[in-house]
Amino acid sequence: MAKRVIVGMSGGVDSSVAAYLLQEQGYEVQCVFMKNWEDEDDEFYCSSEEDYSDAVQVCDLLDLPLHSVNFSKEYRENVFKYFLTEYKSGRTPNPDVLCNKEIKFKFFLEYALKLGAEAIATGHYARIFTSAGGIQLLKGIDKNKDQSYFLHLLGQNELSKSIFPLGKMTKTEVRKIAREQNFLNSDKKDSTGICFIGERDFKAFLQQYLPTQPGDIITTEGKFVGQHDGLMYYTLGQRKGIGVGGGHGTTEEPWYVVKKDLDNNNLIIGQGHNHPGLYSKILKAGQLHWITFAPSKIPFECTAKIRYRQKDQNCIIIAIENGIANIIFTENQFAPTPGQSVVFYDGEQCLGGGIIETI
Repeated sequence: MAKRVIVGMSGGVDSSVAAYLLQEQGYEVQCVFMKNWEDEDDEFYCSSEEDYSDAVQVCDLLDLPLHSVNFSKEYRENVFKYFLTEYKSGRTPNPDVLCNKEIKFKFFLEYALKLGAEAIATGHYARIFTSAGGIQLLKGIDKNKDQSYFLHLLGQNELSKSIFPLGKMTKTEVRKIAREQNFLNSDKKDSTGICFIGERDFKAFLQQYLPTQPGDIITTEGKFVGQHDGLMYYTLGQRKGIGVGGGHGTTEEPWYVVKKDLDNNNLIIGQGHNHPGLYSKILKAGQLHWITFAPSKIPFECTAKIRYRQKDQNCIIIAIENGIANIIFTENQFAPTPGQSVVFYDGEQCLGGGIIETI
């Protein structure tokens, strides 16, 4: 009897081709469409109905059963609450990383196992390799689409029950297959941004859940140049939307967010992309997670990314004390941001990661 694999079907081209490839490889494939967000404003921005329609079209073409499940309650409890708490504390979270850990590779995995699945599959661009030392998470072959950064919180149990059919493919190849199979979503635009905000204005969305606390905008030289609407609306390294023109400085260079002074509710800005306040070689990271095993020796040399699609950066973990890693990079890093993920690599292998605490 063929191995039953259940695909998380988003309605996008990636998960659709993943389902097709598994079917071609002889698996017994079933699909699940997950709805992870419900809101009174759904019709204003959310594409869930369109996505579901695309998923149905693909499953009809491939003659695959399509289940539908609503994880909105689980998402709010395990992802969205964390998102709000982080913004309220002045940090910038990455909910997509947590969504993979808590929803796709926890609740969806549990749901799929109840349906008799031996494994789940998604359209992520990543690879899995089993070695004597454990199951490794590897980068996807397509360097522009590699999504190991977003999967770094997965562990041995999740990886042992997961398949990533697109790991050895490029996006161009995936779209070509989708067109050949007459999938209506073959040229569908990739989803970007935070899923539950969609096309809505970010500031307007946050205002529904968190009270605004306006304060002063101060330059790194201590000059008052305006007022901000609330520190939660800004992130380190941000250039657009500050509302301070070049005329306030010595040149016409744009202004950037350098620091958030939480104690005094001040937004600290500096002029020019090369402003020294925007760069650091040193950062601390907590909530550490290792996919196979923690470093056996400290100091530990590896590479790391502090944001998605960043080129791997050489660094050394010089100490891990009380669950906090002290990291020194070889080169200056632009705007390391508390709340974001720092993800560690050894060549193609994703080792794990943590949450940036301070810089």
